[in-house]
This record gives sequence, C-alpha cells and structure tokens, in this order.
Amino acid sequence: MCVVAIALITGASSGLGAEYARQLALRGADLVLVARDRDALEEHARTLRRRYGVAVEVLVADLLKPRKRAQVEERLANREHPVDILVNNAGFGLPLAFERNDIDDEVAHLDLHVEVPMRLTHAALGPMLARGHGRVINVASVAGFTPRSTYGACKGWLISFSQWANGVYASRGVTVTAVCPGFTHTNFHERAGLPPGQEGVPAWMWLDARTVVSQSLRDVARRKAVSVPSLKYRVLVALARLAPPALVARAAARGR
Repeated sequence: MCVVAIALITGASSGLGAEYARQLALRGADLVLVARDRDALEEHARTLRRRYGVAVEVLVADLLKPRKRAQVEERLANREHPVDILVNNAGFGLPLAFERNDIDDEVAHLDLHVEVPMRLTHAALGPMLARGHGRVINVASVAGFTPRSTYGACKGWLISFSQWANGVYASRGVTVTAVCPGFTHTNFHERAGLPPGQEGVPAWMWLDARTVVSQSLRDVARRKAVSVPSLKYRVLVALARLAPPALVARAAARGR
C-alpha cells in the first residue's frame, strides 16, 4: 500500500483501531486519532510519535453526540489539511437477545454502526473526489454475511454500502472497502459484557489483530470492495451463502 499523507481513524484508542494506527504510521502516514478516552488517545499518540516519527493529532469525540461528531466531519472536510484515508472503526457489541436488550442501547448501536460511518464517509468524499484519490475503510464483520441479530444487520448494511460506493467512486480515484474479520483478539468482546474465555468459540477461529489489519490493507491497496482476512473465514463465508438460513443462524449464535 502506498504511503499516504494523513489517515483519520475512529475508535483509535484500542483494538483494531489502534492497530490500524500503528501499521499506517509504519507506512509513513500522519494520523488523526478519534475516540472518547482522552488519556488512552494521548498515550497512544505519544508512542506513535516516538516510535515512527509521524505527526499525530488527537480528536476526543463521542461520535454519538452530534456536536462532537460534527467536529470530526469538519476535520474530514478540511481541504487545506486533507485526509487521504478514513478508517471507520468505532463500534460496540450487544448481547444477541434483541428482545431483552434496552431499545435505546439498540438505537445507539444502530447509529454508531450505520449513521456515523455514513456521515463520515460523506464528509470525506467531497475533498477526496476533488483531489482524485482517497481510501475509505469500513470495518464490518463476517457477521454481516449471516443472520446475527442487529449486529449482523448493521454490518450487512455497511458491506452493501461499501460495495456500492466502491463501484461508483473507484473510477474517480476513491476506493471504499468493507473489512470483514471474524473473531479477533481485541477488547471488543469484553466491552460487550462477555468475560474472556466464555465466548464459546473454538481457539482455531480466533484471529490476531495484526494479521487482520495487514491483510486488509493489502486488499485496500488492491482496490477491493470487500476484504475477508484469512482463508478460513473466506471459506466459512462461502459455505454460509450455500447453507440453509436457519442452520446459519444457529451457528452464528455462538460467541459475540
């Protein structure tokens, strides 16, 4: 993947977001890190500046709050200091039992996984198209290919949107890629309220964040609309498309 000027990453304080920051900094990109936790962001920024010698901006924002989200949109729309790569990574999980979940939590979950990346992508597209180059990376999930409560539905929307946008904008120099990892070792499952070791997922199904990010960046460089890191998950996705929906739904109920 070619060196870029500036990459803006949401959910950048931990997990896949932090790993995208590390790997893009290694490639020479300056960074704009977005998350809610100022202390974690500042610590990560200091490490990246020291280790890779890149410039790092810190933008503290809860993307579910319109005024804070607007600050991120304004940064993306800034044509004097343009963003070359947008990584829509912020997200959280909920228990799969929709009927027992708080509906306000479900609405916030929908907003963060659908409305927020849509708004940020829209803000980034104008300047990217004007310059004739740019990359949008939407972190989705293999859950988007399976019936899996509202999480799968949100990620399915993100995959479909990315496929459409890549088809429309790639010829104008801007690619959009949905990255669809499987179960990955981050703090995502812990934040969803599931204690470590109780996910009910076999060890062989787990991926490493470093591998997910490196393989996805390779696919982004190849201008792919969808990236499914690891051969085993590409095989599982292919099988899921052939299996009866009820069987897929039962299999997808394992883990978070």
